[in-house]
Amino acid sequence: MRKPQAALVLALLTIVAIGVSSCGGSGGKEGGTLHGTYASFPELDPTINFTAEGLTAMYNTYLPLYTYAHADGQAGTEVVPALAEDLPKISKDGKTYTLTLRNGLEYSDGTPVKASDFPASIERAFKLNSYGSSFYAAIVGAEKFAETKSGGIPGIEADDKSGEIVIHLTKPRGTFVNELALLYATVLPAGTPAKNLTDNPPPATGPYAITKVERGRAWSYERNPAWEKTNGELMPDLPSGHVDKIEIDVVRNKATSVNEVERGKSDWMQSILPADLYSKVKGKYEGTQFRVEYPLNTYFFWMNVSRPPFDDLKVREAVNYAVDSAALERIYSGALVATHQILPEGMPAYQAFDLYPHDMAKARTVLEEANPSDREVTVWTDNESPNDEAGAYYADALEKLGFDVTLKTINADVYFQTISNPETADLDTGWANWFPDYPHPNAYFQPNFAAENIGYTNLSHIDEPKLDAKIAKLGEEQLGPQQEDEYAEMDREVMEMAPWAPYGTNTVSTFVSSEIDLDKVIFNPTFGQDLTSFQFK
Repeated sequence: MRKPQAALVLALLTIVAIGVSSCGGSGGKEGGTLHGTYASFPELDPTINFTAEGLTAMYNTYLPLYTYAHADGQAGTEVVPALAEDLPKISKDGKTYTLTLRNGLEYSDGTPVKASDFPASIERAFKLNSYGSSFYAAIVGAEKFAETKSGGIPGIEADDKSGEIVIHLTKPRGTFVNELALLYATVLPAGTPAKNLTDNPPPATGPYAITKVERGRAWSYERNPAWEKTNGELMPDLPSGHVDKIEIDVVRNKATSVNEVERGKSDWMQSILPADLYSKVKGKYEGTQFRVEYPLNTYFFWMNVSRPPFDDLKVREAVNYAVDSAALERIYSGALVATHQILPEGMPAYQAFDLYPHDMAKARTVLEEANPSDREVTVWTDNESPNDEAGAYYADALEKLGFDVTLKTINADVYFQTISNPETADLDTGWANWFPDYPHPNAYFQPNFAAENIGYTNLSHIDEPKLDAKIAKLGEEQLGPQQEDEYAEMDREVMEMAPWAPYGTNTVSTFVSSEIDLDKVIFNPTFGQDLTSFQFK
């Protein structure tokens, strides 16, 4: 789901954009109320939300110690200080992180932000059994706290007087700064109840605060008084936003949302365009009200390498040659960008290559060389469009290649639970996609190709000790040019093993009313549309 980047130019543009957003002098109107629509209602508690909708909704409301740069493309993958004064000092052994909380910060209810709020917030994540709590299990004492839910986490030291926070890990974790920038690590007041607070969201530290919630229907934001009083000045590199209020309504019919944006009733729709309207809207509004965006993701067909016929590398290579991304682009109504590797464009360490350009004749030749005795395979996909069509295409391609195919299309609500369960019968191959939790190459390789995740996220059941060792080694190192080169090499190595047949990255879109300045809307690759960047002309 990406596009080429001119890193230096983009970085310079990002600096200018952040500076302009922070001071508010951008040439457009300041103030007003932004009206937007969502297709679904997210959880509005940062500790427990795990949806893309919730990330967009709370990016500018709840701040962790660190956050991701308010920028498009690869520039938006950079971790920057938020509540912390600077990036952490990391000990030589990679197990101790030392940082200082900015002095004088307040929550939207006027409560001072204290260093001790951080360990309390991480403890709350474990008490809630948050999906994100696993990212912090490497903190000394965290696993025990996860079991007992009492006694605190001794691996976090916090001094309210100096603002110093020291985090001790059980082993080096090169992704830990990225994980500190996730909403799961949002700093909330100590004593915040360990329950879902969506109906009455906790106080905010960002430029906007959620002030009203109608569960399932709508929610509203206003400017955070603490931002105008203290926080904005203390965090000058983070944008303050242009509009004064934001009103979000849940409109489950996406065609209705398109109509409301066209009529000016709504200023923006967060959801993706319906496939049957995509080409029409893009053709009419691209460049003025519509723009294609490139979040980080990979769409692929997985092959179970632990059972015939996909335990044969030649068979997997044949499948890769057989998959035609151009055909799949048509199925996705032009919203798909072809790729044939693990890492998507825009991800650190991405280097483009293609080991298996589409060639059905070559695919048949390679398969005949393998001559598998078992040609009966089951193809899995879910029932959501166009994933069901992608699965049907894949089944047809395998039949043309010479397999006897059974297509199983199951409910999307249980799809990933079903195909990740090793007890499920006939787990041969099927459709899937991967959206990383954060922009770090380890967020692809460790979940999808480490043997420890067979029965969870390692759908291909690949178990290669040498690959595991490389993943573990790089996972402990801080990401730098050398590590990026090694991850790029790993991308090629995994594709040489061919456990996946990647076919594309799926794009999304920004669609706004004629009153919004589209050129100023920022799309962060992790958080989506940046609400502080919306401005009326």
